Amino acid sequence: MNESVIKVEKTTIGIASDHAGYFLKCRIIDYFRKNNIDFKDFGAYNDESSDYPEYAHLLATAVLSGECRLGISICGTGNGINMTVNKHQGIRSALCWNEEIARLARAHNDANICALPGRYISEPEAILMVRTFLSTEFEGGRHLRRILKIPLKSN
Repeated sequence: MNESVIKVEKTTIGIASDHAGYFLKCRIIDYFRKNNIDFKDFGAYNDESSDYPEYAHLLATAVLSGECRLGISICGTGNGINMTVNKHQGIRSALCWNEEIARLARAHNDANICALPGRYISEPEAILMVRTFLSTEFEGGRHLRRILKIPLKSN
């Protein structure tokens, strides 16, 4: 079996970036195309200065609605876009900087968006993290008990 091919349900993966993550986003999209992974690009569509919240909110909404099964978000440090998507109740976005963090984000936290620091990781590192994130299943068990405690309760 080709190690670069992952088994993903035939559902769409959302991807979004600002200008700082644009070029890495393009490389990830190339990876998606080469591996027949369905995706939806929520922007940015070039490397001109842009505001990550515009794209982050679109991605988060698509993941919450079920339009996209999982999401990948990218900005310079990964922090701004990660903070923005996490404002949406039901989004569990994890800032990932290596493969093990990406794997644990899915396996233990049932993360539904992987945020990447576009200026601080290489293209091969990013592809490895994305591949791992998309192919890892949530383990449930004690981890489910913990993630059920994440949402704020209304007063």
